[in-house]
Amino acid sequence: MQLTGSQMVIEALKAEGVKVAFGYPGGAVLNIYDEIYKQNDFRHILTRHEQAALHAADGYARATGEVGVALVTSGPGFTNAVTGIATAYTDSIPMVVISGQVATPLIGTDGFQEIDAVGISRPCTKHNFLVKSVEELPLVLKKAFYLARSGRPGPVHVDIPKDITAETGPFAYPDEITMQTYKPHTRGNPRQIQKAIAAIKSARQPVLYVGGGAVLSQAAELVRTLVDLTGIPTVETLMARGVLSATSEHLLGMVGMHGTYAANMAMSEADLMIALGARFDDRVTGRLSEFAKHAEIIHVDIDPSSIGKIVEVDYPIVGDLSQVLKELIAGLSDGFEPERLSSWRQRLSNYSTIHPLTYEDSAASIKPQWVVEEVGRCFSAEAVITTDVGQHQMWAAQFYPFDGIHKWVTSGGLGTMGFGFPAAMGAKCARPDLPVINFTGDGSILMNIQELMTAVANDVPVINIILNNNYLGMVRQWQTFFYDNRLSEVNLEKQPDFVKLAEAFGGFGRRVTEKRDLLPAIEDALKSGKVALIDVVVERMEHVLPMVPTGGSLFNMILEHKE
Repeated sequence: MQLTGSQMVIEALKAEGVKVAFGYPGGAVLNIYDEIYKQNDFRHILTRHEQAALHAADGYARATGEVGVALVTSGPGFTNAVTGIATAYTDSIPMVVISGQVATPLIGTDGFQEIDAVGISRPCTKHNFLVKSVEELPLVLKKAFYLARSGRPGPVHVDIPKDITAETGPFAYPDEITMQTYKPHTRGNPRQIQKAIAAIKSARQPVLYVGGGAVLSQAAELVRTLVDLTGIPTVETLMARGVLSATSEHLLGMVGMHGTYAANMAMSEADLMIALGARFDDRVTGRLSEFAKHAEIIHVDIDPSSIGKIVEVDYPIVGDLSQVLKELIAGLSDGFEPERLSSWRQRLSNYSTIHPLTYEDSAASIKPQWVVEEVGRCFSAEAVITTDVGQHQMWAAQFYPFDGIHKWVTSGGLGTMGFGFPAAMGAKCARPDLPVINFTGDGSILMNIQELMTAVANDVPVINIILNNNYLGMVRQWQTFFYDNRLSEVNLEKQPDFVKLAEAFGGFGRRVTEKRDLLPAIEDALKSGKVALIDVVVERMEHVLPMVPTGGSLFNMILEHKE
């Protein structure tokens, strides 16, 4: 079959089962967009900024576990997309990003809207391609989707010169593909697994350290089975919230810089740490010299480069977490004695009692933690929760009652402000059956506020709850704690009227200044069927606690702050 390069792109997206793509057209991708106009096999969402297109594709991927797709043009179109690519890369999110490039003869001539896209994307993609002929395009596209979803997932970038999108060539799209230089190892080493089983059976103070890999490998139910079987106390990273139910008696909460006291103490006092799809991020480990200093470490990860990268481990297991967990569960089903851990569990329970995750509620003002809890009581597990980055993100991670994967969408590794709203749009396109709530701040929401128009134009009714403290809240907190309260360039008292702003775009807006008005505002937003901004005026000086200072040890937490 003879097709143009642009037709090949469309056929590849159809073959990969793409249902929604996000993008922004320009000169270098006009041929591709002309073919998009002619087809009805997938939906294209025109965002109002390329960064938003990438975040929306990212949110779609996180809410489904499928590959997200974004299309952008050359030059500034691509550079606008880089933040979104890097966000997906740091959190191992499967995406295929297709960019246009100037015509092949113009590459290297500083032509109009030319940029070295593959050079720029190399550090923040799993792999990238510059297509050099129309004949190689089908195989390149197949490789892109294969690489994005297999092994440790990640974004793959395909840069296509404009002349190649117009040229005609033979199209034969492979059903399957193998690559000689890329063979992800999915089966864990049997000997290492047996050693790990023996270590777990003999441990007196083990802890399960569950990371985002449990979500990426669809291993949540297996993790729950392992926890129920063994009764091992469990902590979750920011990216793993929802793997265990918030009501699980064995869940100690989130671990790390803003983790619970019990979770951080468990990591500090354990004699065996079982890391499942976690990468020992600095926000989790704190001071490395003090991290898990009394524990042997089992590390299960599909990416061999992640094992031993940050901390030395005693039992390295390279493999797909789902497959390894099945073998661990089989090996622990006989001969494991959960009652041996009773004193350990009791000690950690006492830690939870002594220093629970809490806050001082107020009748005079709205506390942001209360807002998160109230939304949780309203929706529970029947919503997808997205966030931007800052204090609101940590409060959501701490206080929302998560239960299940693909319902928590947040930027962990890169910490990208402006992520939440477009990611919520992507999640809503993926899960139109569920309400999608974006917790955001009055700083973050303005970074991609133009996407109100995208949501209105495409009927994507996400609800943005702005925890409005008129500050860049997390930066203000650090300046308060560590810079003698020198609040430099964080005051956001001059803000737009968010209600009028939402209405100007054709959406729903409501301002909440009293607790009694929050749920009615959410109910009215849902009834409106429109994208919503609910501007909740919260306590200005509230802090995210506990907190482990940068470079501090997990067991040295700031539990309260005295003004």
